[in-house]
Amino acid sequence: MSKYLFVVQGEGRGHLTQAISLFEILTAAGHEVVSVMVGMENESNLPTFFKEKITAPLSTFPAPSLVYGQTKALKVWDTIKTHLFRFRKYCKSIQYLADEVNHHQPDVIVNFYDIICGLYAQFYRPNIPVVCIGHQYLLLHEQFVTLPNKKIDRILLNLNTHLTSLNATKKLALSFVEMPNDEANDIIVTPPLLRKEVKALKPTQKPYLLAYITHHKLAEDIINWHSANREVEVHCFWNNREFADEWQCQENLTFHQVNAEKFLSMMQDCSGLVCTAGFESVCEAMYLGKPIMMVPVPNHIEQQINALDGERAGAGIADTTFDLSRLIAYLPTHQNISNTFQAWQGKTEQIFLKSLETLAEKEVEIYTFSKTTQFARNFRRSLGSIF
Repeated sequence: MSKYLFVVQGEGRGHLTQAISLFEILTAAGHEVVSVMVGMENESNLPTFFKEKITAPLSTFPAPSLVYGQTKALKVWDTIKTHLFRFRKYCKSIQYLADEVNHHQPDVIVNFYDIICGLYAQFYRPNIPVVCIGHQYLLLHEQFVTLPNKKIDRILLNLNTHLTSLNATKKLALSFVEMPNDEANDIIVTPPLLRKEVKALKPTQKPYLLAYITHHKLAEDIINWHSANREVEVHCFWNNREFADEWQCQENLTFHQVNAEKFLSMMQDCSGLVCTAGFESVCEAMYLGKPIMMVPVPNHIEQQINALDGERAGAGIADTTFDLSRLIAYLPTHQNISNTFQAWQGKTEQIFLKSLETLAEKEVEIYTFSKTTQFARNFRRSLGSIF
């Protein structure tokens, strides 16, 4: 039996559900997850579904997150400036992670795209495998075809991805489709990590559309479209605590607070899904054979790339606005690829166990710096390798 410590980027639900899936795979195989640490500012924001599924010790720590302000668009430069000013706070998070590693003595650290873990691995240089997991690492793959434009945004995204994987032993890149590994960049291409609840669903088709938005300001676009299309039944999931768990905005348009079980239940029966091009939601819909319209958050380069990649994989169509009329027109033409996707996803357990168990079996000595002076001594050297 090996011991694993998870570090999870807590923004959105994608990395959280991936952590649940891997937790289930590892514990079913007889391994132990000794600690799950989630990067988010407020512990009260940790979703109930995550706390119910993870039975290991849970903790949170301050970590960078995206800044939207009062707009619908991601504010890239405000995100960068905001977190540069908070760097001293994040140094304490790095130290906290180092203390947890020393306390639990795991065989492998698993990082679900958290930048604090990347900085920890770079500054403290633990003599222990650090494995990074996320769809974003596929963007570093030598054969991945990305957007032809938005070069500066792509550079910033790749910089963030590099920061999360500093001094990593391996990068496990979640992919919609099979691709060869990229040995030169230590990238292993893997199927998506889906929870067992998704795979237990039996999809049907009822006459309503399902929507999922990661930023509640985008609800304005759905409301405006629906005002001219009142006959279409739409259920939208959002995270806006100013409203009740279920709010009927107008006839045939209902907003629901994010609830993992309820969302999956409604996805099982919907006619189609419109979402903000988050990797996890697209994968769940592909597994169930649901047509998808992917609408990236404005200025969110990662979601724009996800939409391109998902469209290329046969998930559905990409658009720039929440014009659900396009999805309705697309529904009769959608080619169901769920069989191909399920066959690829069926290799998940084998690939992840092989990758993680191989690293855990290596005899390693855990060694982390605990003194502030030692941390500072490595800081300048680390900055040079980052930039």
